Amino acid sequence: MNKLIAAGIVATLSLMAGGASQAQDGYYHHHHHRYDDRRDSYARCRAEQRHSANTGTVVGAVVGGLGGNALSHGGGRLGGTLIGAGVGAVAGHEIARNGHRC
Repeated sequence: MNKLIAAGIVATLSLMAGGASQAQDGYYHHHHHRYDDRRDSYARCRAEQRHSANTGTVVGAVVGGLGGNALSHGGGRLGGTLIGAGVGAVAGHEIARNGHRC
């Protein structure tokens, strides 16, 4: 059972790290006018980065809590779950945030 949970943790973290996307910047034409949409593109990218970081936090907390529960022994399971969830939330947030560059 512990090997299955550990494999799930590794798979989830690898998916979070590999899910980065890049925003497009450049120009577009509208009614024969040329607009620079780089500023709008950056704002969209930052919003996507925040969303990605929030998703990473939630996923990391769940995976970390499951891992902490699986690795803790006896009556300390609640403590292991809470510590695992905290560490997983921070790790998931940073992995997702840094995987999305603007």
